Amino acid sequence: MSEAIVSVFSDHVCQLGEGPSYDPATETLYWFDIVNGQLLEKPLSGGAVKIHELGQMASAIAIVDDKRQLIATETGLHVRDVATGKMTLHTAIEADNPATRSNDSRVHPCGAFWVGTMGKGEAKAAGSIYWFFRGELRRLFSDITVSNSICFSEDGTVAHYTDTSTGLLMRVGCDPATGLPAGEPKIFVDHRKAKGYIDGSVLDRDGVLWNACWGGSVVEAYGPDGKLIRSVAMPVTQPSCPAFVGRNADRLAVTSAWSGKDEKQRLLDPQAGMTFLLDIPVNGRFEPRVLIG
Repeated sequence: MSEAIVSVFSDHVCQLGEGPSYDPATETLYWFDIVNGQLLEKPLSGGAVKIHELGQMASAIAIVDDKRQLIATETGLHVRDVATGKMTLHTAIEADNPATRSNDSRVHPCGAFWVGTMGKGEAKAAGSIYWFFRGELRRLFSDITVSNSICFSEDGTVAHYTDTSTGLLMRVGCDPATGLPAGEPKIFVDHRKAKGYIDGSVLDRDGVLWNACWGGSVVEAYGPDGKLIRSVAMPVTQPSCPAFVGRNADRLAVTSAWSGKDEKQRLLDPQAGMTFLLDIPVNGRFEPRVLIG
């Protein structure tokens, strides 16, 4: 376990903090409280947190252009006007299934969006992982219980994902021009005998995968060969997802959650649900913009 400077970026407590994404143009971090349907934003330089009530569960955000964002929600992909906050449904995803919601999602370097879904009560095999590109939607993987850890190599030739319930972090080849899988998925990390669960991940320029270990109180770094190379202690038991932040994408922001804890457990985990900054050397990169067609 290595030491790192971990500080509170936002003391706003989320029940299920998730989906952090950094906009380098405005130097702003966006993230979600999924179950309460809130989008949060705060400049990296500090200041008050802005809370946007979305009216439905939402989990991921991507930049379309300077004026628009794409948000994954329980009904599908919505274009959000940055200036007004108005949400317009662009592409429905499982909108006819009230038992599911969106979860972990990320933009491929070509501009495609991999979008994960799951059961609101974590029903077994209720979710999927979809591919969205220029208005086209396809299901890539089905029978997913908890979709997580979607991330891509900088050149777009490798994708990672997990069904958290399996304890297996997968790696699959990817077409860099389309973001579609190429070949059969293979096990990248077998986490079944380790403490905690594989949650959200990001992949840096060196091919190092940084994973938030839900229930493990750590952020873990895996080399390109899948071997654990660093474990950073977190002040919460349920870190949920990292994001590269800063002008050089050389820091990590990490969301967390108190979801699933009773009153006594929350007293023992007083910072659960807050969002943190990790001052550790990372060779990060900014999220690509999504192409919506």
